[in-house]
Amino acid sequence: MASLLLIEDDVTIRTALVRALRDKGHAVASAASALDGLRMALDDRPDLVVLDLGLPDLDGAELLRMLRAVSAVPVIVATARDGDAESVRVLDAGADDYLVKPFTAAQLDARVRAVLRRTGSVAGDPTVTVGGLRVDPRGREALLDGRRLDLTPREFDLLLYLAARAGQVVTKRELLIEVWQLPYGGTDKTVDVHLSWLRRKLGETAQEPRYLHTMRGVGVKLVSP
Repeated sequence: MASLLLIEDDVTIRTALVRALRDKGHAVASAASALDGLRMALDDRPDLVVLDLGLPDLDGAELLRMLRAVSAVPVIVATARDGDAESVRVLDAGADDYLVKPFTAAQLDARVRAVLRRTGSVAGDPTVTVGGLRVDPRGREALLDGRRLDLTPREFDLLLYLAARAGQVVTKRELLIEVWQLPYGGTDKTVDVHLSWLRRKLGETAQEPRYLHTMRGVGVKLVSP
């Protein structure tokens, strides 16, 4: 499992790739613009970036040059732009691989694994541990004090996202974008309901939290009790 950042402005492609790569066992965050992607790449330090070139605010090749000035993170360019001249230009700018759309999720996953093998950029054990909570993205299994939690796919994705950011306050807007893949908004009620179900399975309540703490007016934070 790798921590991936997908920078892709097409919501249909982005949603499909995030879901497919998560199904392959990766932890995936996404951005719809170059500047948001640059910020996330620097703040979150992913194992690998998948970068589209046709972004709304900045050409992806320019973003690649900016990223290369401050980071050695592996980058796979995934774009509709074909041709030797373009691929040579981007590879010379610092890309580690070049993939032309359309492609399948399996093809992208294979390229991701190949680049990570070459660069040695991914840690061996993907399991996230917070207190007595262990979340395994590869096996899509969560254990609490050694007991397996019976989670729906959405509950698992929500728990993994929060556990991977333990100690950080995560807004409901961020959860709607990254877990639900709803970049144009959704209802906070959706998040609230799933957090309520997740709390119940963790054996806690909003009034007496152990792991999941609501920060009123801001978001939610997962911490070790």
